[in-house]
Amino acid sequence: MNRNVAFASALAAALTTAAGLAQTASPQAPAAPATTPATTPATTPATTPASAPVAPQAIPAKIAVIEYEQVAAATNEGQRALQEIQKKYEPKKTQLDALAGEIDSLQKQLQASGTTLSEDERATRLRAIDTKQKQYQRDGDDASNAYSADVQEAIGKVAQKLGPVVMKYVQQNGYTMLLDNNGQQQGGGLTLLWAPGADISQAIVEAYNASSGVAAPPPSAPSATRPRTTTPPRPAPTKQ
Repeated sequence: MNRNVAFASALAAALTTAAGLAQTASPQAPAAPATTPATTPATTPATTPASAPVAPQAIPAKIAVIEYEQVAAATNEGQRALQEIQKKYEPKKTQLDALAGEIDSLQKQLQASGTTLSEDERATRLRAIDTKQKQYQRDGDDASNAYSADVQEAIGKVAQKLGPVVMKYVQQNGYTMLLDNNGQQQGGGLTLLWAPGADISQAIVEAYNASSGVAAPPPSAPSATRPRTTTPPRPAPTKQ
């Protein structure tokens, strides 16, 4: 404790001495002479005039509109891909149609039996119908989801290849803006409107077909519009 007090006292004394030496070493600034300097003509620095602001110029807009997914599905390559997917799911559709027909037949038999069946027999048939309906629902949903995924993947691959063709067409024809019309309303209910000549979809389809070298599919191919995933109608539930 005494050692700390002694050290603090010595440090304070050293700081006081250093401050005094600093004040003694600082020279007094000499007083300015009372003579009046010779008068020189005042000079005004040259001022550079401020440059006038440049007014923005309006550039005429030329807008092109395209729907990538629809265009991709309308190309020969997209049509061929959709046709292959439909062929892939034809066996599953046939299976679902057969199951739907079986359910419908069981329902009609149950309704035709009227009151001739015992309660146990009626309950057994109702359970059988319900089991088949659930199987139909489950298999139909699985097939629908798988079909949608395959279509999305196939059309997406073609849509990615459209990029260079679209950009080349836009640049060659002097378009300043490109809008992707996805068929839905934009901006929370605001629908974009454009002149009929702004839609370049058909021109892109033709340009892509020419560059891809893919031949047109047979007439039985699906339509140019991207198909929506559908499943066979569900059998009507049996009234208990």
